[in-house]
Amino acid sequence: MSTVYIGLGANLGDAQASLHHALLSLNADNLNIECSSPWYRSSPLGPVIQDDFINAVARLTTSLSPLELLDRLQAQENLQGRRRDVHWGPRTLDLDILIWQGMSMESPRLTIPHPYLTQRAFVLLPLLDLDADLCLPDGRRLDSFLDQVKDQHLYRLETTS
Repeated sequence: MSTVYIGLGANLGDAQASLHHALLSLNADNLNIECSSPWYRSSPLGPVIQDDFINAVARLTTSLSPLELLDRLQAQENLQGRRRDVHWGPRTLDLDILIWQGMSMESPRLTIPHPYLTQRAFVLLPLLDLDADLCLPDGRRLDSFLDQVKDQHLYRLETTS
């Protein structure tokens, strides 16, 4: 079994319910959600004007391959109404593979670790909530990137998954 960290985000509809539903739905068939971080409200990144996001990170174990897990995550996004017509646009659900413990890979469909994870507070802080000592496969500690994201607006919510 492999340990994997996935990012969850949404800013359309009832975003908290979307994240909760995704966690419940994914916890089956070769996937075991071990724990999830507190939820955060974050300002959107990129050029598209849109509502704030609700974000979290979950740690899971799986016997799936990285591309099989990617297919499973994208199927869940589609089930929850995800549209992919605006890059970095609003979404009902966004599920990303962030870290696959002990693995680096780059393919046309998937890069692990996620190429932007060190640049996004809404990913770094929830990851560190789950494991304060977490490192990238090259050994760099995730907490060493916190200064780079200190100006991003992120608010920890009282409601958790």
